[in-house]
Amino acid sequence: MSHCPYTAQELTPAFMEQVLMKELRLYHHPVGVTFLFSEDEVAQYRAQHSCLVPVKPLTFCQWEIAARMQGKTVLGTVDKLFCTNAQVSFGWRDIDDNEVRSQLKYCRSEEQARRFLEAKPRMPLGALRAVGVAPLGACASLPHVVHMLCDSLQAYHLSVDYMAATDTHPLPTQILMSSSSCGGSVCCYQTAQFNYTTPCSGSYNAGKMERGESNVFIPGVHIQAVVTRLLERINRCGGSSITRPGDFFPGADICKNCPLIHFKKESPQDPS
Repeated sequence: MSHCPYTAQELTPAFMEQVLMKELRLYHHPVGVTFLFSEDEVAQYRAQHSCLVPVKPLTFCQWEIAARMQGKTVLGTVDKLFCTNAQVSFGWRDIDDNEVRSQLKYCRSEEQARRFLEAKPRMPLGALRAVGVAPLGACASLPHVVHMLCDSLQAYHLSVDYMAATDTHPLPTQILMSSSSCGGSVCCYQTAQFNYTTPCSGSYNAGKMERGESNVFIPGVHIQAVVTRLLERINRCGGSSITRPGDFFPGADICKNCPLIHFKKESPQDPS
């Protein structure tokens, strides 16, 4: 049986971010999303983190830019959230006619748009006080959701490790017609399940996803198990790659592991 050389106490948020970024070659920080439901929770989050607030109302995708690309921690509240899609996802706005009309570009009719909106995962109306968004490594404790932007092969490695770590197969995913980042985070929190989804038009344009990455959401309660599984594979095989066992680069997929594409140390008798 494979073995992870680290204890649960050693798998801190800072250590796990270091492992994920190094071993999966993530482009940006994994983002820890923490939902805060009371003023006491908000005060505690402020006390434990060096928080910034948006100067002007922005989208949730743009809150995450600060954490993902700049390593900053943002404390977001309804007055600083411009996007009505995210307001609905977080229970800071009810579904009204204006919101239905804003979704008509995706739907065939107002009736369909309303049904689709009502089917989205949402926080109970008025229950949420704030949302903490931080690099995973800056989180004082495990966040509710770890949100990563990945290419398809990075997402594959994460999903396979999640399935092995949680004994889940096949792994269902949920794609929303909009609200991929905000609604995806809420979905992950409410279901306590991994999700892999495309970006929505809002997150792609407003969230600065230059490479067209996809979203991976892992419940905070499962992130240690996923990183443990990754470390087990590295300890057993010598590298993080599933597609090329033993390789330290997870994106390597060289012609079905063709043995002709191989390199070795030069021996003394080899010509220089």
